[in-house]
Amino acid sequence: MDLGIAGKRALVLGGSKGLGRGIAEALAGEGVIVALTGRDAASAAKVAADISPSARGYALDLSKPESLDGLLDQLEANFGAIDILVLNGGGPPPSPASVIEPDFWRAQFETMVLAGMRITGRLLPGMRERQFGRIIAVASTSIREPIVGLTASNALRSAVAGWLKTLAGEVAADGVTVNLLLPGRLATDRTLSFDRMDAESEGLDIATVAARSQRDIPIGRYGTPAEFGAAAAFLAGRQAGYITGVALPVDGGLSRSML
Repeated sequence: MDLGIAGKRALVLGGSKGLGRGIAEALAGEGVIVALTGRDAASAAKVAADISPSARGYALDLSKPESLDGLLDQLEANFGAIDILVLNGGGPPPSPASVIEPDFWRAQFETMVLAGMRITGRLLPGMRERQFGRIIAVASTSIREPIVGLTASNALRSAVAGWLKTLAGEVAADGVTVNLLLPGRLATDRTLSFDRMDAESEGLDIATVAARSQRDIPIGRYGTPAEFGAAAAFLAGRQAGYITGVALPVDGGLSRSML
């Protein structure tokens, strides 16, 4: 299927590894000109070169507003107008709901919520003016079924979901769609770190823990970044122009929620 987005320009946050890289590769495969970000400029540039001759890599620290502004200024001057925005970033560390540390919550809110709002605020007017735009946020199935121990992720990703659902209704008539992707257990460094943590706490080998985790998934395995990227590419495509305000699980059937 030709998704009809060849020549469009995309900004993929956290695109140098994991799910972000899967999305960047899928978009590049559709002929999209991709700008991707990572914490390290050299590694982001290398990944971009590996993905496509037209891709570009940039350094970005989501916790620093000046880093965001600097990136957007660079893109405006040297890359071109962004048609597809992928909001993606690493998840916060585990934390209990019963312990409230204001500094921790402020820092996580800045990175997980406000950063995406700032970037969207800069890029959205151009999308609306051109009557085409795609905003895709990588969230988590935790917005439907909270995950024990991941309090900050449960709360802040839900805040992002509420904001984007509202935004979707405001900009739909301007040709801009806004959707979320909800990854379940996919083969990424973050999933590996959770498996390792469980293995160490239970005195088991990591293969045993991973196999147990995968038994809970109806498909029976972890998903891949490529499969996740394919879902994102479809939502970015012309054929998905009537899909907006949706939170789509990509989880192998793990989530039991009906909605």
